Amino acid sequence: MNIIGPDTLTFAVADMEQATTYLTDYGLVPVSGDVRRFEALDGSGIEIVAEDDSAYPNRLGTDNRLRCTTYGVADQAALDAVAAELEKDRAVTRLADGGIEVQDDLDFVLRFALTRRRAFDASMERSNVERAVNEMGFADDFVPVPRTLSHFALFVPDVEKVEAFYHRLGFRVTDRLGGGPFMRPAGTHEHHTLFLIKTPPHMKGMEHLAFHVSGPGEVMRAGDRFSKLGHDSFWGPGRHIMGSNWFWYFKSPLGCNVEYDADLDQVDDGWVARAMPFHPDNAQAFLFQQRENWVPGGPPPGVAATGGAH
Repeated sequence: MNIIGPDTLTFAVADMEQATTYLTDYGLVPVSGDVRRFEALDGSGIEIVAEDDSAYPNRLGTDNRLRCTTYGVADQAALDAVAAELEKDRAVTRLADGGIEVQDDLDFVLRFALTRRRAFDASMERSNVERAVNEMGFADDFVPVPRTLSHFALFVPDVEKVEAFYHRLGFRVTDRLGGGPFMRPAGTHEHHTLFLIKTPPHMKGMEHLAFHVSGPGEVMRAGDRFSKLGHDSFWGPGRHIMGSNWFWYFKSPLGCNVEYDADLDQVDDGWVARAMPFHPDNAQAFLFQQRENWVPGGPPPGVAATGGAH
């Protein structure tokens, strides 16, 4: 089944204006419509609704704010194949826009629709061996823009049940961390669009979501800018081992963490999945700590100046 990946994540929020500020500060572009939608360069994005919106009830039975995950598929044949598979054992609702809606085996609401992702023209971060002579690698006025919705992680009480559900839809396990699978659908070579983490039932919901930026420099630039706008860092910056992606996570009003990521591994069906224990040494190859700007000759980073020249 030619599922490409997540196109839209819908959240119910307590404060629409706070969430709007957060998502626009993050770099997503507001789009007019019946619900508030915020898009990356390729058209994938986030939608927010009021927490009491009856069109998006809380079916998870927890306080998680995720209400719906919409997967993009390549064409009508792929959409028909998904519907035919899921109709074998559950209700499939046909939507006015041509998509379908179902609940998975742990009550997550899923929609499948023809992908809304589009081609876009944007420069790529390049190293000095790729840049022309006299072409600079950094411009002080550059503002990184999220390019595409990359992946998300779910807290689930029954990893095996969710993994089996996605296997039915053609997802493959690429690696495992602490038994939790990283999974990718057939329509992408991205190392993963989904990561499952086993937790108690009361924690069920989304743990984090991530959008790609162009490279590690953009992760650093975007995260530094975002933190200076007043948003709290949660984890990073650093680089993962599973997937190799650079990351920087931030707390959010969406009820989950939101990540900038870049340089995720690409794998195909010949890739052999690895397995690592759930341990901090396996969660990142290295981890940085954000500090105040510093110049040589000044007080050591993190130490307040005491007056006088140094």
